[in-house]
Amino acid sequence: MPGGQKSLLWFLTCITWLLILPAEGQEAPGPEVMTQFGRVRGKQVTVKGTEHRVDVFLGIPFANPPVGAGRFSPPQPAEPWEGIRDATTFPPMCLQEVERTELMKNTLDGKQQLFPISEDCLYLNIYTPASRHKKAKLPVMVWFHGGSFVIGTASSYDGSPLSAYEDIVVVTVQYRLGFQGFLSTGDKFAPGNWGFLDLVAALQWVQSNIVHFGGDPNCVTISGQSAGGMCVSALVLSPMTKGLFHKAIAQSGVLTMSGIVTDHPQHTFQEIVCLFGCEGSNSAALFQCLQNKENMIFNRKFSTLPFVPATVDGVFLPKFPEELLLEKKFPRIPYLLGVNNHEFGHMIPSAWTFLNMKTGMKKESVFPFLKKVATNVLDIPPELIHLVIEEYIGNHTDPLAIQEAVMDIFGDVIIIIQVLKVSKNHRDSGAPVYLYEFQHRPSTFDKIKPTYVKADHSAELTFVFGGPFMADEHSMLAFPDSTEEEKQLSRTMMRYWANFIRTGDPNEEGLPTWPLYDQSESYLELSLTPKVGRKLKEDKVEFWEKIADEKVKLYHKGKKGHTEL
Repeated sequence: MPGGQKSLLWFLTCITWLLILPAEGQEAPGPEVMTQFGRVRGKQVTVKGTEHRVDVFLGIPFANPPVGAGRFSPPQPAEPWEGIRDATTFPPMCLQEVERTELMKNTLDGKQQLFPISEDCLYLNIYTPASRHKKAKLPVMVWFHGGSFVIGTASSYDGSPLSAYEDIVVVTVQYRLGFQGFLSTGDKFAPGNWGFLDLVAALQWVQSNIVHFGGDPNCVTISGQSAGGMCVSALVLSPMTKGLFHKAIAQSGVLTMSGIVTDHPQHTFQEIVCLFGCEGSNSAALFQCLQNKENMIFNRKFSTLPFVPATVDGVFLPKFPEELLLEKKFPRIPYLLGVNNHEFGHMIPSAWTFLNMKTGMKKESVFPFLKKVATNVLDIPPELIHLVIEEYIGNHTDPLAIQEAVMDIFGDVIIIIQVLKVSKNHRDSGAPVYLYEFQHRPSTFDKIKPTYVKADHSAELTFVFGGPFMADEHSMLAFPDSTEEEKQLSRTMMRYWANFIRTGDPNEEGLPTWPLYDQSESYLELSLTPKVGRKLKEDKVEFWEKIADEKVKLYHKGKKGHTEL
């Protein structure tokens, strides 16, 4: 090639690169997507251990802000916007007590992410593979956070490792919490369940918009943990959600847990209006008073508010969850459920602050303690407490062993037995069900939890979300100090979850077989060496079935005695 042509070629190449590369000190423009409501610009992130990048879009509104007249009302569609909406910063959390968010430090290793708090909080975050094709239709996982329906945020759950490693779209959703999310007058003025209706609105948004982010609206899996698992359970049972999702994952939470749903919300409503100084002769006037309160007043009062349960409203929840399960009118979709082997190990007892985890419990204090909490928390009549003590404590005399037994009572009653009951109901309906028990104590627990704690409530989350591979080590679930064995466990669990999200079956060649939860009651024990187990907590399941029968007898006996009076 003549020298002049070489010089021209070199000049053109340099000009081309100058046009392609951003100017020094500037970042390349983030990825842009056009939604039904307007254009959004996100950012691209990396993940440890892979070259695959992820496009992240944060704080996309799926509904109008639920303020003013929108307070204690069903969510309304988001307003369209002009120009390009910035989607590079996390949205504010829904109203919650700031002090209680400290509890999130107990999830893994003491880290806590703090975000602003606002009534204007109905947003979702999206994580999608940067390498997706323009017309890609990837499986979608929609995640609902936990936090007892009173704390939590979608932004604590970094979906980038799952998206990068498993080629799926991850959507994390926020919903109204506490009284903002579930306050009900018990009549037409405020039927309640606003937080659940937020989830429905988010799923409708996903159906209309996720295709623009490379997601398949016909392959959507709803998923969540603790209260998020209860959200999943509620959505599966509700007649309002037909066609909005196709598979479900509930981790350590289902809607049948005691005290979560009521059909008489009026007492809680009256308690709350009194706390806010509202007066009126009817629910309409009291409701109007609450709607007109200033946001800052809500923030100040949060710590004094009672727990506000979901309501049998006749629409989202036509009946109690137990009744809906027995009717078996819910969709027979693939369902993955599970528990941890120490659900009441440290996180929940720390939140409830009624167990002294240093000195243990004396045997003589167990009965009065259980009697105090049995009716409201455990849903056990005081007349049956002696049976529970005999089953769980027996001849134990060591205070720490007795305390451990009491913690097992709570873990079994509140979470494990309920998850097993729901699993059996869905299995018996003909739905394919997969059950797990997570058994690994994360090595980082040594920083914040006593040595007796095993797989505590929430311990599985860092493994499901790929915590060892998160580039942002400040993220709540980031696990940079994980061992090589823990990294492998995380990859295994990510693959199981992603396979289920793709096909409704977690199995693939090369992974330990995860059997269907059928009449043999086989399940997967998730540990550093996963293996199959059978009949999880069989003896305790039988015991609590006996207690349920005794409760029915007591109910009829009391009814008969009342009639005779």
